[in-house]
Amino acid sequence: MATFIDSIDERTKLAGTNHLEVLLFSLGTSDETGRNELFGINVFKVREVLNIPEITTAPEMPDGVEGFVSLRGDMVPIINLQKFCKLRSKDKPRILMITEYNTHVQGFLVSSVDTIQRLNWEQVKEPPQLISQRMGGLVTAVAELNDKRLVMIMDVEKVLADAGDFYDETVFDGIRQVDKKGHYRLLFADDSNIARKQITKTLDVMGVEHIGTVNGAEAWKMLNKIAAQCEQEGRDITSEIQMVLTDVEMPEMDGYVLTQKIKSDPRMSNLPVIMHSSLTAKANKAMGVGAGADDYVSKFQPRDLADTLFRYLER
Repeated sequence: MATFIDSIDERTKLAGTNHLEVLLFSLGTSDETGRNELFGINVFKVREVLNIPEITTAPEMPDGVEGFVSLRGDMVPIINLQKFCKLRSKDKPRILMITEYNTHVQGFLVSSVDTIQRLNWEQVKEPPQLISQRMGGLVTAVAELNDKRLVMIMDVEKVLADAGDFYDETVFDGIRQVDKKGHYRLLFADDSNIARKQITKTLDVMGVEHIGTVNGAEAWKMLNKIAAQCEQEGRDITSEIQMVLTDVEMPEMDGYVLTQKIKSDPRMSNLPVIMHSSLTAKANKAMGVGAGADDYVSKFQPRDLADTLFRYLER
């Protein structure tokens, strides 16, 4: 398992192919249902997988946060995903996954790690309401594997927000308003409910109108509808919307493919496309630029997002 990060160069080639690779893991067999359900996390977000070292506890930790481990001189917060998913199981966590989101490093305790699975985003769908409710909104997508197993893609951004990381109202302090409130409109795509809420709040503070979609396929359908209407009326699409903001990881169509489609369509190729992602490594940013994105902004940094949007809106 220690070698799977070494093949990162091969995985960068997946950009624009509407594929992703996920590391499959389990949280143990549920005492309630008797099922050992399968979860997935994007390999790009996993730094390493190791046996659980000694965890240092700390007072007043949020529920599910076990404490910290010292990893090469850094204190890394450790989150027990069993507790976050309210899963009661006799299978105690035995594995620690070290992950990076939005330049933040944290560890997730899991029962076991399976394999790396390559998926097409078209296989990945919004979770049925029954699963979404049962998992407390912690599952952002589901996919059926070739062996007929169902894998649930975890909304790690919601896990981190519920753990008290990244998100508080002070992150919106200092965001200025556009000179002409309501003069600009932006279309955004993101499958994470937490991310959509923060994007919406950022745009509301800026005074920018917005159209929200939950994945690249829905955004592309909406853009085509707007472009067709503008073409029929002899207007440029920028008279209706001035920019597209897109997540990278989304069911059905990812942000790379959405960006490529926008930039290759003469009706909308002049629309600035900003990628907004928790994948913050240089390789991911290079992949975004390679797909045609005009800029790339880390998630959960509303002031940085607003500053970037201002640069393009004020052109």
